[in-house]
Amino acid sequence: MNIEENIQIVKDFFAAIGRGDKETLLVLVAEDIEWIIPGKDWPLAGTYLGHAGLADLLETASRSMETSTEPREFVAQGDRVLVVGFASGKVKATNKMFEDDWIFAITVRDGRLTSIREYVDTQALARAARMVGSGPA
Repeated sequence: MNIEENIQIVKDFFAAIGRGDKETLLVLVAEDIEWIIPGKDWPLAGTYLGHAGLADLLETASRSMETSTEPREFVAQGDRVLVVGFASGKVKATNKMFEDDWIFAITVRDGRLTSIREYVDTQALARAARMVGSGPA
């Protein structure tokens, strides 16, 4: 696939996330996708593998956070697409708000996402997830 097609697939992926369209997401990602979200002390940190991992991530996200994600720029070379964006929302357990500038490094092969690595403000997200009295703010 060419760069323009890869960018469109990634745009379709973010549109499906925005709609909560799990069926389309499964069509757009490889069965052995690896999605890495760095950090600790916040609900979504971890490595998610395959369609089952994606389903787990989506369930955890809907259960633990309210968020609005805005991809702002798409940069591609070969099978890699970097997406620069912004997210804001709150962690439901703490009712604390967060803002997060992020970059997703995505690999697209044969028309499907095979790898996602997030580069996010883990400190802002961990701070929003921290319960009162559970350590430094």
